[in-house]
Amino acid sequence: MPGTRFSVEIRPILPERLARLEDLANDLYYSWDRGVRRLFRHLDEKTWTACRSNPKVFLRRVGQKRLEEAARDPIFLGDFRGILSAYDTYMQARPLTEVESTFDMEHDLVAYFSAEFGFHQSVPIYAGGLGILAGDYCKSMSNLWAPFVGVGLLYREGYFTQRILWDGTQLADYPHVDPEDLPVVAARDANGKEVAVRVAIAGREVKLRVWEAKAGHIRLYLLDSDLEDNAAEDRAITGQLYGGDVEARIKQEIALGIGGVRALRALNIMPTVWHINEGHAGFQILERCREEVGAGMDFDSALELIAASTVFTTHTPVPAGHDIFGADLMRTHFAALVPELGIDETRFFQLGADPRHPRGFNMTPLSLRGSRFRNGVSRIHGRVASEMESYVWPQIPPSENPIGYVTNGIDVDSFLGQSWAALFDMYMGRGWRAKLTDRKFWEDFINGIPNHVYQSVRQIHKNGMLEEIRRRLTLQLQRSGCVESVIRDTTRYVKKRNLDTLVIGFARRFATYKRATLLFKDLTRLSRLLNDPQRPVLFVFAGKAHPNDEPGKAFIREIAEIAMRPEFRGRILLLEDYNLSLARDLYPGVDVWLNVPEYPKEACGTSGMKAAINGAINLSVLDGWWEEAFDGTNGWAITPHPELETATRDQHEASELLNILEQEVIPLYFSRNADGEREDWIEKSKASMRTILPHFNGMRMAIDYLRDYYGPAARHGKLLGEKNAARARELARWRSKVADAWPRVSVQLADTPPLAVDTGQSMPVEVKVMLNGLASEDVEVECVIGEQDALGEFVPVNSLRLEPVQGADADGATLYRVDLCSPWPCYMFEGLQHYKIRVYPFHKLLGHRFECGLMLWL
Repeated sequence: MPGTRFSVEIRPILPERLARLEDLANDLYYSWDRGVRRLFRHLDEKTWTACRSNPKVFLRRVGQKRLEEAARDPIFLGDFRGILSAYDTYMQARPLTEVESTFDMEHDLVAYFSAEFGFHQSVPIYAGGLGILAGDYCKSMSNLWAPFVGVGLLYREGYFTQRILWDGTQLADYPHVDPEDLPVVAARDANGKEVAVRVAIAGREVKLRVWEAKAGHIRLYLLDSDLEDNAAEDRAITGQLYGGDVEARIKQEIALGIGGVRALRALNIMPTVWHINEGHAGFQILERCREEVGAGMDFDSALELIAASTVFTTHTPVPAGHDIFGADLMRTHFAALVPELGIDETRFFQLGADPRHPRGFNMTPLSLRGSRFRNGVSRIHGRVASEMESYVWPQIPPSENPIGYVTNGIDVDSFLGQSWAALFDMYMGRGWRAKLTDRKFWEDFINGIPNHVYQSVRQIHKNGMLEEIRRRLTLQLQRSGCVESVIRDTTRYVKKRNLDTLVIGFARRFATYKRATLLFKDLTRLSRLLNDPQRPVLFVFAGKAHPNDEPGKAFIREIAEIAMRPEFRGRILLLEDYNLSLARDLYPGVDVWLNVPEYPKEACGTSGMKAAINGAINLSVLDGWWEEAFDGTNGWAITPHPELETATRDQHEASELLNILEQEVIPLYFSRNADGEREDWIEKSKASMRTILPHFNGMRMAIDYLRDYYGPAARHGKLLGEKNAARARELARWRSKVADAWPRVSVQLADTPPLAVDTGQSMPVEVKVMLNGLASEDVEVECVIGEQDALGEFVPVNSLRLEPVQGADADGATLYRVDLCSPWPCYMFEGLQHYKIRVYPFHKLLGHRFECGLMLWL
């Protein structure tokens, strides 16, 4: 129709009785409390859906008449008061936790910097797993009443909305995000003045407005460059999340890292722990050093001081996840900052040096060098990250360098299906939320659910999922111009009568290492499995490929092409615009969750956890979190073969996947006991839920960080900061002395040790160490005792410290000695033993004993 379309929003006035709906709409608490979302939906479901489940927009568009009716409706008012009571109790009743003994909840404060936060689809400042994890983490910190603030960016276009055409072509749309539509307000300082900070971008001064969001007990501060004071190109800095080139990326990271620190200072927020969630925020290290240097410290002392209270989490072994900026680009943006740090350009570039990229400045080593507490996000990833980044500590065995791990977890309230939550509430009230890490509690409870009740809940969720898939897919195909017969054909198996169909889900980013098309290596065999009328199977795929990721977009096209073939139409479905809303429909409804990453590139992965807490069963490569979770009873595991060439490995693992489906998954799902019940399947489903829910949840993850990282970081930072940072200065001087002396330090045996000794006989080991001017207390000399594994490798088991027994001799060597047999009873030290001798610098103020990265072996 020709002509211009104009729009006007007729905003209602909230009745006094419903005034506190504003409180609920302006607190991200709604993102994990389904009762709040249900309240808005019941008020006007049609408007709620049209507003994409956004409470702030909903309250501007719901009809005045409907509000006035609700204000007189005793049923609605009763529900409203109940939800307000639960909300007020949540905000007022502090939970009892175990973390107070390891983290000072009264005096410490954590500042958590992340490029994205995924709380809810109504706040589109997230792209995928990193952001959703950050959102879940914030929710858990709120649940613990932890002193915690988040720092991020308010993207005016967010991450893209995906459309998939009938041929698999992905279209990306970036809808504008208006802060008025978000649960944010302008952040204000103690005097009530709106806070804005300024950062230097390529020599220009850019103004950043600071927004504040409430998320239960915590606050989130988001920086925004879309201000009239800024030039057009600078207004776009906080435009698209991961949308631009490397130039756009460095500008965003300056805004986040440097602007984020300045925003907290302007708000008089003084963290005692600084957490860099992936390297995007690493520039905060430079800003905090600049502050200390400006106050009179030398750079090395400043770096020791700020690193002592800094935690860094690396999230991926995939190169695309590690930002590397060219030297010229760094000069463009940091030439003016380098003198303020009191160092020259060479020293500056050493902070981001990576021998694999000699001409680049890598944000990961910057974050590693500027922190003292580092971790990967699963056991495997901790090991992989230690190996990948071992150049930061070049002489330390990767297995002993300072990178540890905290396995990710999920927010149970956000992803547990509604019927499961209702069942838990019916059996236990709301108290089950206080038992999230109690394994015995969940084992007893889930085992005690009668099978028919358990299966009924599973079917309720499955039915809801099938209806939602049918609705979404119909709209998707209509938008692509498909004829009605094709739409009917494609959606014919997603109906209520298809509840007995085995539904297998695969939904995640279409990054190439996730191998979305691994299933399709043998299409003839797959067709036979999917088209058995007695054992129907359905695959549901969803996910986005980054707009610049051509191989990832090719995966989408391949799946779309296969899904449209006659033998697969209706059996393989591809859904567009995978986001938190679609995820919450899929996780509770699928029977099996499929994950086939290329080992060891899946740092952790959390989608399988979200499916498992709803009783779905994982079928996954043993990578990331699944290597820790799989126990042989709670799912199926594909053995990775990283030693094989890529094509051979893919073929081998694809064959194993089809073998497991054909020989284990499908037969188990369709087997019945004498009563017609899926008894064995239900038992495996229960095993999935009871083993995964109490361990792979956000509360356990948050407690791990508070106990093992934040507490030590807070204490270490305070220790080095006392007395005008005297200990930080001492440590910096010591490290400089060690670095100068170490190239000429050496170690040798003082005498040849015996090849055999009798039981009970002493066995002294003596070594001479040339300390090159270092004192004996500047080093540790250690005897590492170990075993030989089946491959002949030395495996450390224990260690003994060699003590200095005399000062330097005429040659300048210091003698160290230990009796290898004396510390343990003879029965603990018998047979053939293996040992090694090593020397490394040590100071009591180091955050980790191998922090210097220096070690010599005999």
